[in-house]
Amino acid sequence: MTGPSEQGALQLRVEEFGPIIEAQVDMRPLTVFVGPSNTGKSYLAILIYALHRFFSGDLALGFQSFDSIYPEKSFRKQFKSIVKPLRKITESFSDNQELPNNVNINLPDPVAEAFRLELESRSRALSQEISRCFGVDQAGMLTRRGQKYGARIFLRQCSPGDSAHLEHTLTLAAKETGFQTSIPKKTTVEVDAKLLNRLSSFLRFEESGNINTEGYKILVWNLIELLAAPSLSRIVGPLDKPAYYLPADRTGVMHAHSVVVSALIGNAPMAGLRPDSRTPMLSGVLADFLEQLIQIDRPRYPRGKRRRNLGAGIEREILRGSVRVERSATINYPHFTYRPDGWKDGLPLMNASSMVSELAPVVLYLRHSVAPGDVLIIEEPESHLHPAMQVEFTRQIAILVRAGIRVIVTTHSEWLLEELANIVRRTGLPKTPENQSSAREAALRPDEVGVWLFEPKKRPKGSTVREVGLDESGLFPSGFQDVAAALHNDWAEISSRIDAGA
Repeated sequence: MTGPSEQGALQLRVEEFGPIIEAQVDMRPLTVFVGPSNTGKSYLAILIYALHRFFSGDLALGFQSFDSIYPEKSFRKQFKSIVKPLRKITESFSDNQELPNNVNINLPDPVAEAFRLELESRSRALSQEISRCFGVDQAGMLTRRGQKYGARIFLRQCSPGDSAHLEHTLTLAAKETGFQTSIPKKTTVEVDAKLLNRLSSFLRFEESGNINTEGYKILVWNLIELLAAPSLSRIVGPLDKPAYYLPADRTGVMHAHSVVVSALIGNAPMAGLRPDSRTPMLSGVLADFLEQLIQIDRPRYPRGKRRRNLGAGIEREILRGSVRVERSATINYPHFTYRPDGWKDGLPLMNASSMVSELAPVVLYLRHSVAPGDVLIIEEPESHLHPAMQVEFTRQIAILVRAGIRVIVTTHSEWLLEELANIVRRTGLPKTPENQSSAREAALRPDEVGVWLFEPKKRPKGSTVREVGLDESGLFPSGFQDVAAALHNDWAEISSRIDAGA
């Protein structure tokens, strides 16, 4: 797995958003949000989910904006301007020489401009997706109370060796939404051998000289289509990958989903509109979760393509049994069961422990939906887990990160942070045979982990966010120690008064 130092980092900064005054977060393979309740941890996690939903969707970048930018100009001229940085690469290899697997090219300026305009034209759609995920009528409602000018969201995609960075700015205000994208000149894009071969065929076709204006228009369209996917990945970074959000209180949702799903999913806010109904509304995050549970065992990949069961470790080490999906023969609706190790038959999930119900959706998502490169967002992974199981689940999360899953968690667990500190410190062990055991899997480099502390402020009222690293004691400072110290002081005072007979 490549670390952020190798693949570039995505920086997210928000201002006046929800309860958050200001936050700046570098998205790491494992990103942890910690802090008191009502400080904005879930707000930021849901925003990240909404951004993934938007940028990993069908944006269809390219030709429409290109056509509007250059309505009077020759498509022959534009074709030549696009292929100019590509021709040198393809001509450097002879017909008998195999093209390299991956090559970095400079994104042609006309294509970059078309992509920029295309993204900026989607500001309303992006605002609607954010509104849907939060379950509000319009995104301006997410501005921190008392602020007039709206919430601001800044994205910066940093890449090693680039002096300028790709930047996106989104403003969510009551009256309008603004979205701006900056794509620097000489932005590099990685293309693979298949794409280079397609480009070579286009070049040979163009060199034949038998192409009219319409033919050049088709060539330009095909070039933009070929460059769209790798360019989007470069422009928005990991946001072009799917994200999955596992909300808090998964036990309650798993027990009730069969009752509420049919009534509520259709009523989740879509495009800021609510149907004329008294049915309680769902946020888009919860609606997506319920809908995905219905389709959870539907294959995401082509038949015959085997994929690793990333949830097997959780079943083996924590659940001590397996979670299964069974479907009704009459209506094909899924219901979930848990079969403890050694049992012949399974239990309905609602008859299993709350720990099983809490972790069942995590296992199911990892088995059927989440793939390396995707983002898994877990709210309060410690819920309904004994401290020993919280520690083990933290180890399993680290193993997922090593397998290429990007994970974001919100937590109030001291045990999770203490084990995470051990996981980071373990990378400093000498490379002896004893240290290369299976426990080595639960080790992450410091640059792969980011812990962000949400702190409440009285003036101005809201919260700020800062990164915390390992302190001198080898722990992530989170404020939990202050609670423990206060409890100990109370205990000492009570003991002293008892001894004094007060």
